[in-house]
Amino acid sequence: MTTPALLPLSGRRIPPLNLGPPSFSHHRATLRLSEKFILLLILSAFITLCFGAFFFLPDSSKHKRFDLGLEDVLIPHVDTGKGEKDLGGFLIHGQGHDEHRHREEEERLRNKIRADHERALEEAKEKLKKSRETIQAEIETEKNKIAQEIKKKETKPLPPVPLPNLIGINGGEPEDEDTREKREKIKEMMKHAWSNYRKYGWGHNELKPIAMKGHSTNIFGSSKMGATIVDALDTLYIMGLHEEFKEGQEWIDHNLDFSVNSEVSVFEVNIRFIGGLLAAYYLSGQEVFKNKAVQLAGKLLPAFNTPTGIPWAMVNLKSGIGRNWGWASAGSSILAEFGTLHMEFVHLSYLTGDPVYFQKVMHIRKLLQKMDRPDGLYPNYLNPKTGRWGQHHTSVGGLGDSFYEYLLKAWLMSDKTDIEARKMYDDAIEAIEKHLIRTSNGGLTFIGEWKNGHLERKMGHLTCFAGGMFALGADGSRKDKAGHYLQLGAEIAHTCHESYDRTVLKLGPEAFKFDGGAEAVAVRQNEKYYILRPEVIETYWYMWRFTHDPKYRQWGWEATEAIEKYCRVRGGFSGIKDVYSSAPAYDDVQQSFFLAETLKYLYLLFSNDDLLPLDHWVFNTEAHPLPVLHLANTTLSGNLDLR
Repeated sequence: MTTPALLPLSGRRIPPLNLGPPSFSHHRATLRLSEKFILLLILSAFITLCFGAFFFLPDSSKHKRFDLGLEDVLIPHVDTGKGEKDLGGFLIHGQGHDEHRHREEEERLRNKIRADHERALEEAKEKLKKSRETIQAEIETEKNKIAQEIKKKETKPLPPVPLPNLIGINGGEPEDEDTREKREKIKEMMKHAWSNYRKYGWGHNELKPIAMKGHSTNIFGSSKMGATIVDALDTLYIMGLHEEFKEGQEWIDHNLDFSVNSEVSVFEVNIRFIGGLLAAYYLSGQEVFKNKAVQLAGKLLPAFNTPTGIPWAMVNLKSGIGRNWGWASAGSSILAEFGTLHMEFVHLSYLTGDPVYFQKVMHIRKLLQKMDRPDGLYPNYLNPKTGRWGQHHTSVGGLGDSFYEYLLKAWLMSDKTDIEARKMYDDAIEAIEKHLIRTSNGGLTFIGEWKNGHLERKMGHLTCFAGGMFALGADGSRKDKAGHYLQLGAEIAHTCHESYDRTVLKLGPEAFKFDGGAEAVAVRQNEKYYILRPEVIETYWYMWRFTHDPKYRQWGWEATEAIEKYCRVRGGFSGIKDVYSSAPAYDDVQQSFFLAETLKYLYLLFSNDDLLPLDHWVFNTEAHPLPVLHLANTTLSGNLDLR
């Protein structure tokens, strides 16, 4: 198995290490010619052109020619007595007159060239009197004008679409004082994370809180796309941090640009950017978020230009050229990537009236339904050229996880009318229960990984989201097994809590084993890190919503205190390299999903259930809430019906 250090991403989340190209800061003056010198070159070229046109323009009076202007058209013969030449019933009108007119035109042209030449010289003199800074400012002004013109041409007005019935976008104030204080503490942690990003990393994708500077990884390409801003918007909104929300909105309106020569992860950009922008739009009603989401979606569509319609993992936002990760099985696409587009793309079709987004994800579903599945399981790798599975490796953690999540959530988001998605989810979960879910010698329920018919008894932090998924999907399950799946969710939550409780810092490792005497503990050094991941807390929140068992709030508060104690630094929050060490080292990265997910789920855990109620909202895999669409009774904009 490829270690996390070698993976550019891991299923629902990004990897701990930055494998992308380093970010450099360039000073224009040191790396390219000054604008003044460039201007002089341009003016010199223009003056040379003028002189050339003046001295070397051929004397057309020496060369007979026929012009096809309106006054020189062929007309039927009429004897005017003015020297026209008869050409078989037609004549060439005014030949002698033409020669005189051409000489006049050439003289006018020479005079115009002289005047343009003199004007250019005067403009050059005026430019040379200006300072370098003034010339630079003028050039920037012109560039901005051109950019705005292009932006206006690219931004097409979207059709008006009635918003779904939005319930519970604010509030959730708990009744008891202790819970209110804990919720306020989590809000303060969000302020600390945001304000330091605002101070030290503004516009960058993420923050290095110890070095106090911007940070990025290869999933965002080489551009400053403000991933933390987009990812954090809805968390700011539901926490009532409206000034901070407005800061983010203004940056997005004026700076978020997708026409950049940058190669990005289709999956990550979809769940973080499109999901984040759509959620911000639904919560606030601000059109800029919807417009930006649609612009970005258009940039992702070329990734689907493969022989099978299974999208590439990466796409260049400018050229549209796609490719897959070099490490993925024989050039394969990844299940958790191409299978985690449905929620966002259905909403894009809903808001635009354009069925193309819906058609892309439904094509993926239809293709998967036709394929044989070894042991009823979905392998993590599928080749987009051949349409064949890669390695027979199945995981509910990294590389597979959110595919199953989105099958269930497609059904929920459709107001439980997408029966096809529910069937695919139920079939997949039955195969997972049969082959992957086991109980350890110590009585802990875990979800292993299936590799070529062999079960690896290891569970990742990413897999811990499944406890919440089982609880969320309990209602509507086959054979009246709702109680069974709610209990299964509780058992997974308990196992994942144990993985936290058995560390020195009370924070969970990236992966943990169930071999021999080692249960729910990391064995390998490169699996002992914690990078502010949300999955365990996500499951606590879902279990709290469905059971109101106080232990889930207790476990959530334990995690909150551990994050505050060991991950908080002066410049934000940092991941930890070894959760079993009493003197841990920092990884110096404040992940964008910490603000999007971890802090949001903690805040919701200590809020009342009327804040974003689950019968009206479905959370994407980056914790961005999208409203349930009652599509069976809704004809979408542009007469698009998604039934």
